[in-house]
Amino acid sequence: MGYTDQRFDVNLSILFTELPLLERPAAAAAAGFTAVELWWPWIETPTPAPEELDALKKALEDAGTQLVGLNFYAGQLPGPDRGAVSVPGAESERFNANINVAADFAASVGCKALNALYGNRVEGVEPSVQDELALENLVVAARAADRVGAILLIETLNKPESPLYPLVSAPAGIEVVDKVNEATGLGNAKFLLDLYHLAMNDEDLCEVIEKYAAKTGHVQIADKPGRGAPGTGELPLEELLDQLKKAGYEGYVGLEYKAADAAASFAWLPAEARAAQ
Repeated sequence: MGYTDQRFDVNLSILFTELPLLERPAAAAAAGFTAVELWWPWIETPTPAPEELDALKKALEDAGTQLVGLNFYAGQLPGPDRGAVSVPGAESERFNANINVAADFAASVGCKALNALYGNRVEGVEPSVQDELALENLVVAARAADRVGAILLIETLNKPESPLYPLVSAPAGIEVVDKVNEATGLGNAKFLLDLYHLAMNDEDLCEVIEKYAAKTGHVQIADKPGRGAPGTGELPLEELLDQLKKAGYEGYVGLEYKAADAAASFAWLPAEARAAQ
């Protein structure tokens, strides 16, 4: 057990960001990793030109990296936004325009997990109206994911850093997962269990793992405080990942932490344990 017994991937939207997008897969590969994940890389558009999608596909393939997680369009992220599925008007429309683009791109590179960030509460809009819209959009997204053999991920964030985001506890995220699965009958909606966000919400991480490992489709980590690499804070991440493994989780663990020097930040993980098995 321990870190060497996990399948890690590098989040290229938070690490290696000093490099252009198309150079990041090669940088992750040079550090020894074979799996990567991304937030939606085209912040300005849900429907980038086909040649932009082709260029990213080529960069991933040339580096020998497998994309294992991709966000649907989520607005200005990084930035003030936290997703689009529950935001009425233009943002919801952009999300819908993106669904098949993201799903088809995922299919083209063999990515099996698509993450749909819920979106912030909007002043003057009833929460129930946003939740109804979110469910409608997530059902469409779940069906698109299923069409390409992928799962749909629902993520909880943390209240201190995302005060307008309504899903700031594991039970809140699980409730949405269950509603989507009930509406589609597909069972492909899963929980994105981010240990950093849950810790920032002061949740009992061991209890969350025990309760929800079976409904978890992807895991992300960063240490707390600071959202740095494992070992820079106080979280017993190695033990928590061991617990997840014992609970039956066999998926990837995304490294979604901040580091001024990404390559140097991987010192906690032996080089021989970085390639995803």
